[in-house]
Amino acid sequence: MTTNHLRSRSRVMATNHLRSRRSSGDDAFAGPSASGVDLIAAAHGTADPRGIRVVHELVREMARQRPDLPISLGFVDVDVPALPGLVSRVMADAGEAVVVPLLLSSGYHVHVDIAAEAAHHPGRVHAAPALGPDPVLAEIMTDHLGDLSHTDHVVLAAAGSSDPRALADCRQTARLLSTRIDRPVTTAYISGKGELLTSVLSRIPGRLAVATYLLAPGYFADKLQGLAAPHPTTPPLGPDPRLSHLALHRYESALDRSVIAV
Repeated sequence: MTTNHLRSRSRVMATNHLRSRRSSGDDAFAGPSASGVDLIAAAHGTADPRGIRVVHELVREMARQRPDLPISLGFVDVDVPALPGLVSRVMADAGEAVVVPLLLSSGYHVHVDIAAEAAHHPGRVHAAPALGPDPVLAEIMTDHLGDLSHTDHVVLAAAGSSDPRALADCRQTARLLSTRIDRPVTTAYISGKGELLTSVLSRIPGRLAVATYLLAPGYFADKLQGLAAPHPTTPPLGPDPRLSHLALHRYESALDRSVIAV
């Protein structure tokens, strides 16, 4: 399957899923927990078909967990539909929406791209925080690490960022993971301003394992695997139903904040 074909499928999935939900009358939600507020999932995007499949599966799982909720998928970079155009189309016939970042840290895309959509539709579009840091992410990484009886130290390896807020989020996630596994955890990055993975691995003695703090396969995951060898390295976090549940929790929390603000 070509990258362009996959991108086209991504656009169709996001737009047609939203249209089909509306045409079936599901925007008149039933039940005491139904909010009537759309959820727009915002992912980074990738040219790697493996990464796109993971993102799609996370959103499909969100829809399985909340079949009453209109959910669409847009991207802040690389892929289509681009988030601004998707938000405009959703808001053409929706009263309110929450943009939920399928991003692990609150860097540029959260504070600039997604925040801009909320500012463009004040009172109608609400921005949820990033997925991380959160104990759920530490739980998933712990499961991926498995038996640590022969591991002295874990390195949490993230993509990296030039935004200090994103780096702080990664350090907090490392602290959550350290508490959970009762081992020291050091944060390292593949790019950006933080200490690079190769540097961290070269200076820490003992038996090391690398916890991959990436959402999906792709360029960074492949590069991480090469840089981390020969140390045992976990796969990316997704797809995992707990990630989808966490994204839905971010949606509900953003709704609660918007009600309090009114």
